[in-house]
Amino acid sequence: MSAVLALRDRTRTRESGARYLRAEWTKLRTAPETWWLVLGIVAATAAVSVVVAVNMRCATAVCGGDPTKAVLTGVQLGQAVVAILAVLAVGGEYGTGMIHATLAAMPRRTGVLAAKAVVVTAVTAPAAVVAVAVSALVGRHILPAGVSTATLLRATGGSVLYLLLIGLLALGVAAVVRNAAAAIGVVLALLFLFPILAAAAPDPHWERHLLQIGPMTAGLAVQATTGLDKLPIGPWAGLGVTAAWAFGALLVGGVALAARDA
Repeated sequence: MSAVLALRDRTRTRESGARYLRAEWTKLRTAPETWWLVLGIVAATAAVSVVVAVNMRCATAVCGGDPTKAVLTGVQLGQAVVAILAVLAVGGEYGTGMIHATLAAMPRRTGVLAAKAVVVTAVTAPAAVVAVAVSALVGRHILPAGVSTATLLRATGGSVLYLLLIGLLALGVAAVVRNAAAAIGVVLALLFLFPILAAAAPDPHWERHLLQIGPMTAGLAVQATTGLDKLPIGPWAGLGVTAAWAFGALLVGGVALAARDA
């Protein structure tokens, strides 16, 4: 009897999860700003990367600095568009008052946030892949070939993962703040405050530490292809820091969503 009840509960949970996903997908898909923001992710990321690649065309077989990371510079602008898209998935509902209907229809609040995370990631992922791929292809065409395929895949694949993590970070922040404009401000502050503080730090030790813990400065280390031993943090370890920020924000957002009235 207990086994039957357990099976019934699991079936209901799966059905509930599918219903939550369908609802969140419908809301995000039908929001007019969603597809403009998706196009914005591609356009902003690729455009900046193309401009950087064109302006650092190498006259010889060797480029100074890290050309691969340079042509992926557009990710730094694209992440802002990703953050806006993710924030609006939560903050937009609070702004219109639709959150009351959402939580009335889907009372499992952590399930609502989880469904939003899945849907936002699913929408962001193709745009991130296209944007980073265009940036990398332009870079490979303009700059001399000096990076192995494995290293290039790590830099580009890591950039895609970084953009997805920024979306999750923004989603968690929006669940805590509950105001779209304020949440965007908080996310951008988290991304850009650490490099500013690091640049102003009088002690090299503190500068390195700030670069290691910042979600942007740590995460973008995954793009590096040269001088890895001189980085404040390793490529995958840095991406792990960004992941910790993202899932930490989602955890706090889930707790806040469950604990407070809509």
